[in-house]
Amino acid sequence: MRVVSLFSGIGGLDKGFEDAGYHVIWANDFDKFAVQTYRANYKNNIVHGDINEIPLDEIPDCEVLIGGFPCQPFSMMGGQRGFEDARGTLFFRIAEILRDKIRKDQKPKAVILENVKRLMTHDQGRTFATIKRILEDDLGYHVYADFLNSAEHGVPQTRNRTYIVCFANKNAEFQFPQPVKLEKCLQDLLEENVNQKYFLSDRILPTILSNGTGGYQAKSEIDLKVARPLCATMAKMHRACQDNYVTQNGRVRRLTPRECARLQGFDDDFVIPVSDCQAYKQFGNAVTVDVSRAVAKSVRDTLENVGEWKD
Repeated sequence: MRVVSLFSGIGGLDKGFEDAGYHVIWANDFDKFAVQTYRANYKNNIVHGDINEIPLDEIPDCEVLIGGFPCQPFSMMGGQRGFEDARGTLFFRIAEILRDKIRKDQKPKAVILENVKRLMTHDQGRTFATIKRILEDDLGYHVYADFLNSAEHGVPQTRNRTYIVCFANKNAEFQFPQPVKLEKCLQDLLEENVNQKYFLSDRILPTILSNGTGGYQAKSEIDLKVARPLCATMAKMHRACQDNYVTQNGRVRRLTPRECARLQGFDDDFVIPVSDCQAYKQFGNAVTVDVSRAVAKSVRDTLENVGEWKD
């Protein structure tokens, strides 16, 4: 099944679908460093540029369209401005692309979108209601939505995300993948030989391990068995109540980019061609591969059941 991937980042969503037997024929992202990492790891054709400026006729027809559209407008860290944020309006570009495909009688059989958990409750549920109405009433899709946690799909990271799965066939009956027992903990993913630059200095250690300042108070914990959600601003080294820190050889350190890659389900042969700062951003924004793969398999099962799967 041919897949078009929007807001591809470093390809977490794409890899999950490729692993499940799909073929990504075209991808796009606005961030040049994410595109650099994507190109270093996949043979798929990724186009660097603003999706709003790419002509509709340059986006190929496909059976499946996927996209982890920008989450910052709907997240707590991003201020929750929603559709008031320019990035929040990118959902409407997805809808525009789908309308163009429908107009050409090339409607994708399935659409899979990913975003932060808060998308479902943002603006007292009105944001998601708008998205669902457009997908169902305007575009004619049968829509399913649920929260999926990376820790319930094989990865020791508490990472709750909203998945929206849509089918053109109204007879399609879809079930989200069931949770699986977590067999690994964060410590299983740690590197043995770590560069000294990742260890905390005596000067910064009290700040990192404090429980907050001013009106913000939260318990700082390190050496968690299941990691906190990786965030795109890890390079700033927040307190241990927000970012992940571990003890090694009697010293406290932050996670390495490779460990962050592992916490997002990327194999160790995944190439990291960018700076640590960019790598932290990319893995913090990424879709967990294991969750993507599980969703892709469930979507494939549904398409097979309605006779629409193509090898």
